[in-house]
Parts: sequence; C-alpha cells; structure tokens
Amino acid sequence: MTKIGKVSLITETQTQDSIGQVTTSEATTDVIAEVKSVSQSEFMQGQQGGLSPAYVFEVSVFAYSGQKIVVYNGNRYSVYRTYEADENTIELYCEYEVGANGEEEES
Repeated sequence: MTKIGKVSLITETQTQDSIGQVTTSEATTDVIAEVKSVSQSEFMQGQQGGLSPAYVFEVSVFAYSGQKIVVYNGNRYSVYRTYEADENTIELYCEYEVGANGEEEES
C-alpha cells in the first residue's frame, strides 16, 4: 500500500527549571509524505528485534531534521531507523510509540 498523506514531525525539547523539574515541550512540522506499509521481511525482522513496525513515511530530506516522533491520522509513531532513498528523500521506518494512542506501557 502506498498513498500520499500529511504527517507531523515532532521535535521534543526538554528544559529544567530552577528547582530541577524537567519539562518537555513539542514543536510540530507538518509535511506531505508518501505513506507505505512495511514489507513482510521488515516486519518479521522488526518483530525479532522487539519492534512493532507499522509504516514507512517517505519525506523530503529538507523537511526532516532528526525528529524521532511522527504523527499520522492522530496516532503517534516512533522512528526506529531511517534510510536516504535518494538525494531528495528519506524514508522514516516507524513503529507504534509505546504508551501513546491510549495503550498501556509494558512493565
């Protein structure tokens, strides 16, 4: 499956106040991406490595600056690897973000 969709690349920034409390803020960059399903081999290799591969988002290398979170259709995904497909595009291999989307974190 391949389609075009809007994704949000999330940059997290942590700051510490004067009493040591850490606050995380997020900045969002909306971009157009080619949305692909992960291949069967990518899914199987990811599962063996403890990942849950979900999508591959192909975006412009100019829009991507190392963000580790992608939001697509209201769901948050973690980027677990990238691949520069060519000089203009980069593929973001993503899995469901643990603890996001109403899921409980495993202990």
